[in-house]
Amino acid sequence: MKHLLPLSGLLTSLAALPALAQDSLRIDGLDVIGRPVDGETGFQPAVTRLAQDIHDLDHLILVIITLITIFVTGLIIWVMIRYNKKRNPTPSSFTHHTPIEIAWTILPILVLVLIGAYSLPILFRQQEIPEADITIKATGNQWYWTYEYVDEEIAFDSYMIGAPATLGDGDEDVTPFVLNDAMVAKLEDEGYAREDFLLATDTSVVIPVGQTIVVQVTASDVIHSWTIPAFGVKQDGVPGRLAELWFTAEQEGVYYGQCSELCGQAHAYMPITVKVVSEEAYAEWLGNAKAEYAGIEQPLTVASK
Repeated sequence: MKHLLPLSGLLTSLAALPALAQDSLRIDGLDVIGRPVDGETGFQPAVTRLAQDIHDLDHLILVIITLITIFVTGLIIWVMIRYNKKRNPTPSSFTHHTPIEIAWTILPILVLVLIGAYSLPILFRQQEIPEADITIKATGNQWYWTYEYVDEEIAFDSYMIGAPATLGDGDEDVTPFVLNDAMVAKLEDEGYAREDFLLATDTSVVIPVGQTIVVQVTASDVIHSWTIPAFGVKQDGVPGRLAELWFTAEQEGVYYGQCSELCGQAHAYMPITVKVVSEEAYAEWLGNAKAEYAGIEQPLTVASK
């Protein structure tokens, strides 16, 4: 199996990878769906059952807290008007009101039961890992991801486009981690746009639409976190431990995430790119990836674009 280790000894090999090899694994014609949008609020579109569950739970709780806020605000205003000193110069002297005390005890309990009845099945659905169609191991490193398709014996590193490891001949004008015209040109050469800066990676996780994906998450150095908002998944990667998450993407497209655990100096430059494609496109990509690296002993990066 071709594992990919930290790249201290692989820079020479990476620099030698031909551009043609990357082009042979390019996947075009996908819409970017899971990406932040300037000036917008709210969630990214949900393309998994897990993400839709989270959206529905959020909307339910939003309705509940809105009703509570309106009720409490109205009650305060009513008390201020009805029981101010001018309208009520002689206040009552009672200290208890049994019906009210029962109500303000039972009603919050019922609200919590409603939230629990709705949220616990969602939590169980997230944590009960089903049988996988495809298993991918994601290892967080400072500051890039290593992916291994467990059953396919291929593995590759994934760096943010513009990171030093992605620069080679012809990139003399590109300043690492800086958005300028040269960086935009490099993004466009890789099939991305200016808006994908800090999100697009030189290699991508490629998965087929409609299949159950299990991601095993770990780390090689410090704690990292693998997350894709549009999938509704987030899992910390802890050195020496192997955690799992799962999802089934229901729409083809490009989806972005970022390491969500503060992991050091270049934490902000550790994005995740996932491309959801048709089963035919996935089979073609997988065949190209295997053919490209068949018989290679030294681990190399699979350019999944």
